[in-house]
Amino acid sequence: MIKVAVCGALGKMGKEVCQAVLECEDTELVAKIDIAGGDYSSIKDAHNAVKIDVLVDFTQPKSIYENAIYCLNNGIKIVIGTTGLKNEEIENLKKLSSEKNTGCLIAPNFSTGAVLMMMFAKQAAKYFDNAEIIELHHNQKKDAPSGTAIKTALMMSEAKDSFKKGNCPETETIEGSRGGTSYADIQIHSVRMPGYIASQEVIFGSSGQIFKIRHDSMDRKCYMGGVLLGIKHVFEKNDFVYGLEKIM
Repeated sequence: MIKVAVCGALGKMGKEVCQAVLECEDTELVAKIDIAGGDYSSIKDAHNAVKIDVLVDFTQPKSIYENAIYCLNNGIKIVIGTTGLKNEEIENLKKLSSEKNTGCLIAPNFSTGAVLMMMFAKQAAKYFDNAEIIELHHNQKKDAPSGTAIKTALMMSEAKDSFKKGNCPETETIEGSRGGTSYADIQIHSVRMPGYIASQEVIFGSSGQIFKIRHDSMDRKCYMGGVLLGIKHVFEKNDFVYGLEKIM
């Protein structure tokens, strides 16, 4: 039985993770960690009280890096669902995971459908010279663009250096109207609106055609299969993984 702690347990995603862990026959929920009133207010408090094999973190961008550092330094394997980590922070966690021989999995998105969208976008990128990404989330999401959009652009950039072939010189009459420029010159546009949970559309274009790949999440339960897959992976392995597609 895998002993699992959930950090951010009282948040919307945290509650779903706790329920999924309780319902899975291979996992045991040993700690709900949340500053708003969980079983424990910090990872350190939970670690001092109970044995934790794997910690799942769905907290805030400002706290996730320090949370991960603490876990890896104390032999707690970690599954990170919070987005907002900087590239250098990801590299530091990769190095620390290797040094401590402690598993760490970071997934910008745990929905298997969203991961497939990212994989299909990487495949399509070989055949198109122009592409942009639109990501749409609820208006309580604090980071923009989403980790899923950034990861998608990174995967697409492996196909070519720029997705702006033939674009004319541009002038923004309103700053930011073209979105943010990411890997391989892919423009990412972020929408924040009540009513959404998480959606993303990757738009490819070439002469005479438009190709779109879209994924919509309507219920947070769609992430739970991926979360449990991540928990089981880090429990069995001591490697560093960035992206659920690496273990699907």
